[in-house]
Amino acid sequence: MGAKETIKKPRIVLDTNCIVSALLFSKGSASWLAHAWMQQRFIPLVSRETTTELMRVLSYPKFQLSQDEQEIILADFLPYAEAVQVKNVPGKLPEIKDPNDLMFLKLAVAGKADALVSGDIHILAVKSQLGRISILTVNEFAVWLKEYC
Repeated sequence: MGAKETIKKPRIVLDTNCIVSALLFSKGSASWLAHAWMQQRFIPLVSRETTTELMRVLSYPKFQLSQDEQEIILADFLPYAEAVQVKNVPGKLPEIKDPNDLMFLKLAVAGKADALVSGDIHILAVKSQLGRISILTVNEFAVWLKEYC
């Protein structure tokens, strides 16, 4: 018998807006992301900092989500994600205008991500500066994922 071929699943950092869009807006351009991570087409990476940010955003009054609804939504994402400890990030990170976005760059490097997916202009502005890690929009990631698999 031959050895079973294993396909390496891409390791992906999704910024908070991508996750929220995928989970809350079923008709939006990012809605396919939830299906993709649930089908284990990629491994979403999270850190303590990015998870805290996600929980904070889900509690925004504009979403009108109860605590129970927030927990149900988190349960549609967190079990599929791999937690990464972000301590000392090796190498020099690109300078980014919004320091709040630095957590995603740190996670991508510490987690040895294949790509960081974002719609944030500050993150996209450093698109070519994160070494081998691709920084992609949701639409670019859709194309990238098809080619990867």
